[in-house]
Amino acid sequence: MSVFVHPIGNDHDQLNQYIQFGIDLYKNNDCYVPPLISDELKTLDPTENPASEFCDSQSFMAFRNGEPVGAVTAIINKAVNEKTGRRDVRFGYVNFIDDAEVVDELFSAVEDWGRERGMTHIVGPMGFTDMDHEGMLIEGFDELGTMATIYNYPYYPQHMERMGYAKDVDWVEYRMTVPDSVPEKYQRIADIVARKYGLKVLKIKDRKKLADKYGRAIFELINEAYADLYGFAPLTDRQIECYIDQYLGMLRLDDVAIVVDADEKLVAMGISMPSLSRALQKSRGRMWPFGWYHLLKAIRGASDVVDLMLVAVKPEYQNKGVNALLFAYLIPNYIANGYKFAESNLELEGNESVQKQWEYFERRQHRRRRAWRKEIPEKLTLK
Repeated sequence: MSVFVHPIGNDHDQLNQYIQFGIDLYKNNDCYVPPLISDELKTLDPTENPASEFCDSQSFMAFRNGEPVGAVTAIINKAVNEKTGRRDVRFGYVNFIDDAEVVDELFSAVEDWGRERGMTHIVGPMGFTDMDHEGMLIEGFDELGTMATIYNYPYYPQHMERMGYAKDVDWVEYRMTVPDSVPEKYQRIADIVARKYGLKVLKIKDRKKLADKYGRAIFELINEAYADLYGFAPLTDRQIECYIDQYLGMLRLDDVAIVVDADEKLVAMGISMPSLSRALQKSRGRMWPFGWYHLLKAIRGASDVVDLMLVAVKPEYQNKGVNALLFAYLIPNYIANGYKFAESNLELEGNESVQKQWEYFERRQHRRRRAWRKEIPEKLTLK
């Protein structure tokens, strides 16, 4: 049967089918971690996603014989294109069965949509912003995913190569063993840095205080620290307000490190949280009727893995050992909370300054993922 690709609208019935297709595709895979469907709906609906202020998007689904066989979202991040001088259309939130016809038709829809809007290249998988999921898994298919990353079958990169896509950039991920104590050299560096620059780690005891006093500063720090990273565009005021509401209220406060200077201005932060991977698997991505229970149980500590979600240091303090101050504070908390392992999540493979911070820990690189790029071919016309 032929494959038909249709643009889908913004109503939640169609978007639910889109999201559910991906979840069902991996229903027997123990490494796949489903997204939280309610968050995914807000991201894919342009009327709810604050990134729509500077992004255009269109989601597509592929069907064969009335059954869904593929899904993808085309995104034009105008802020990033203006910054880089490129005319890229991104593909993201992509899932498909192992079928060349399905894959070709799905990506042709993205290419056509991008070409009609003046784009010359297609790149991905990437989200609307750097805060969304990005990077196709190319190594580590037998490793449990995290809530912050994409899982995909090994046939995905095979189809990308078949279609002529090439590597644009790779990310690597590490699993660290939480040590029995803070490494002596790490503690020594932390003490020196604190004295030299007059820095201290705040012990946050109140989520509202964290949000009110440092919520905006946290995401403004991300704008500074991540400014030169691949695919990054500064978060807008509306995005910052959205992320404060969406994320800061669910943090376990002893997994958060806030470093300030003598004037209590934010200098660095490390945000981590218990792994929600198994809880999301049990919930199948749904809060109701019982998903909330599994997620709440995990947040309260029913996990031996901690996910390192965001680490950022003001540019003027980078490469000065401030990261040691963050983890000298966090490691005793990790030990007390029963964490045995820490997941780094995505790090650009060439970002040596980030990877250097793990040199004092037992670790292994267990996943690698890729952003692919291809020139959009000219549309053939019949004469």
